[in-house]
Amino acid sequence: MLEAGETYSMRAVARRAGVSSAAPYRHFADRDALDTAVAIEGFDGLRRTLARALEASTAEPTDPTSALADLGVAYVGFALQRPAVFRLMFGNECDDADSDRVRASQALHALVNDTLADLFPGRASPELATALWGLAHGLAFLHLDGKYRPEPAEEVAERVRASVTAVLTAGRA
Repeated sequence: MLEAGETYSMRAVARRAGVSSAAPYRHFADRDALDTAVAIEGFDGLRRTLARALEASTAEPTDPTSALADLGVAYVGFALQRPAVFRLMFGNECDDADSDRVRASQALHALVNDTLADLFPGRASPELATALWGLAHGLAFLHLDGKYRPEPAEEVAERVRASVTAVLTAGRA
């Protein structure tokens, strides 16, 4: 995977793989095929990252808001650690013809939907999933685009936690 700050290009991918700049074309038909492979790996990596955060968060009894804040922190952290991959994952229109990429994205969404169903039995909804994804995704891009500083990591995590908590507790008084 590309590191934070590294520009995504065929040349960068080849350099990270330790091969010539022409080598990726021996394994991928074109740039779109490489982009798809990188995006699939990115979706799988993000799903694993969120699953680990969820395991750590729910290892001890915790409230749903805290667990979702942990997922938000993991989501934004992934974006900041792999900005080129993250932008590639979400930078294209959804294309149902690209079934492998769609399946990788759906596996990520299934994890989030299942988590919400577990944390909010009988109250989880697609709208809640969309709202929380929009919040985490928006915060990720606000940091990536320089609207918020992407460091130190503790400040980013606190911003994400505070935002998730504010949204989930806004109706309580």
